[in-house]
Amino acid sequence: MNTAFDVLKHIMVPDHQIMSDEEVKTLLSTYDISLEQLPKIYHDDPAVKAIGGRLGDVIRIIRDSPTAGRAESYRLVIKRPKK
Repeated sequence: MNTAFDVLKHIMVPDHQIMSDEEVKTLLSTYDISLEQLPKIYHDDPAVKAIGGRLGDVIRIIRDSPTAGRAESYRLVIKRPKK
């Protein structure tokens, strides 16, 4: 029996979205940072794979927050280093 598990529907996985080039440009300009200064997420992360993320994409992660209501964070997709 093969049952596919959708990681994005798990209660502990926040919403992941691939940002457009224009959104990334605005983000970097707003915070006056470079792409390399963003926190990283690996290309083989289950949520990144589920949304079709590729190397160099910026992922917006939206979490529900009891204090802020909604909290957004951003991650640059990178390749996992070989051991």
